[in-house]
Amino acid sequence: QVRLVESGGGLVQPGGSLTLSCAASGSIFSIYSMGWYRQAPGHQREWVATINSADIISYADSVKGRFAISRDNAKNTTYLLMNNVLPEDTAVYYCNFDYYDSNAYFTSAWGQGTQVTVSS
Repeated sequence: QVRLVESGGGLVQPGGSLTLSCAASGSIFSIYSMGWYRQAPGHQREWVATINSADIISYADSVKGRFAISRDNAKNTTYLLMNNVLPEDTAVYYCNFDYYDSNAYFTSAWGQGTQVTVSS
């Protein structure tokens, strides 16, 4: 069983910065991709950013130029650096890993979510 644990959420002022982390533990053979999603109150969960095993990165248009995703393969961890945050970035942020487990089975795992609130 793979477990993802997010950290780094909190309250930040508009224009400020915040870094989220997501660390995986458990039986992982290799990680194909790491991603971040978010869900604001009354809205569906939306994709934010992804980095894959070839370090190909993609972002949603709403965060492009402000957010940066990175990964530390040795630690099975991904980071989301959030710069110049806006009130509309307020949401619960979730990380997602697509990976091969120790039996070479391709599957996916989600973190429990971390709250980010952008407010003055």
